[in-house]
Amino acid sequence: DLSAALFICTANNLYDIPVALRDRMEVIRIAGYTIEEKVEIAWRYLLPKLLEENGLLEQDLQFTDEVLGYISSGYSREAGLRGFSRNVSSLMRKRARKKAEGEEGAWLVDIKMIEDVLGPQRFTSEAAEKEPEIGAVTGLAWTSTGGDLMLIEALRMPGSGRLIVTGQLGDVMRESVDAAYSYVRSRAHQLGIENKSFKEHDVHIHFPAGAIPKDGPSAGVAITLAVASVLSERPVRRDIAMTGEVTLRGRVLEIGGVKEKTLAAYRAGLRQIIMPKSNEKDLRDVPAEVRANMAFTFAQTMDEVIFLALLPAGLSHAADFGPLQESDPAVRPALPEREIAIGTHG
Repeated sequence: DLSAALFICTANNLYDIPVALRDRMEVIRIAGYTIEEKVEIAWRYLLPKLLEENGLLEQDLQFTDEVLGYISSGYSREAGLRGFSRNVSSLMRKRARKKAEGEEGAWLVDIKMIEDVLGPQRFTSEAAEKEPEIGAVTGLAWTSTGGDLMLIEALRMPGSGRLIVTGQLGDVMRESVDAAYSYVRSRAHQLGIENKSFKEHDVHIHFPAGAIPKDGPSAGVAITLAVASVLSERPVRRDIAMTGEVTLRGRVLEIGGVKEKTLAAYRAGLRQIIMPKSNEKDLRDVPAEVRANMAFTFAQTMDEVIFLALLPAGLSHAADFGPLQESDPAVRPALPEREIAIGTHG
């Protein structure tokens, strides 16, 4: 008789659970560890445990925050610690074997040693592109392994008004693309787009990293901006990352994973983020050090996002102009007083 039994299940990816079973569960979402949290856990718990298991002393193998972070981000990109622990243990077994052969002294672990033992880096994190470009937007995504940048590309070409979408998207994200296209059509006059453009041109929206499944509504802001940019031939500021769901009326709705997405932008070198106004409360989960070095703009409508991030027509690719500065007249309108520096936000 299991009528009084409580089953507790865990999963790294909610969408891997069959729908019929998922509908019968009470889902409690717990964010994965950030790189900084993994490093701290390693110092407090993981390293002492693994040193004892491998018969080593603290002076036999010495780590730094930098190398532990490198192992976490480059070799074990995951929500938990299983792969991270396995990779650190591999380094310790190598040291234990040398110690058993009579080698004395401390090993100072560096990146070269990590690559000699673990092989080439398995995961790479590229710095974000920051120069304005037409039809290219830097979005933010939440995955089972944490936050990540999501580049969205849009291309206009002669055609018959078709909307082409590629990049292994789920149903929810495809609906976000349709909603974004409809919103831009409804704002064609304000954006300076001729109505015939929708009939005489096809629009292709692509989400790179096609082998990785993508779903969810939080890319709506970035998708809408990419469509508006390519049809109006106005470049997008690439020094800003953005996230948020968009309705047909242009309302920007709340999303999840604020902490993970903010950290992803911070690691990529971006220092400005646009997110929904209703997510302002979630900033308390972001580490204080990150909040102090970033600026956040909280938008309620897509019109506000367009005003902030879509530059005037005539500024083509940054390859022709070089990076724009805040003193540039074309950039100044995109920096209104509504932008809030978290250092003074509390």
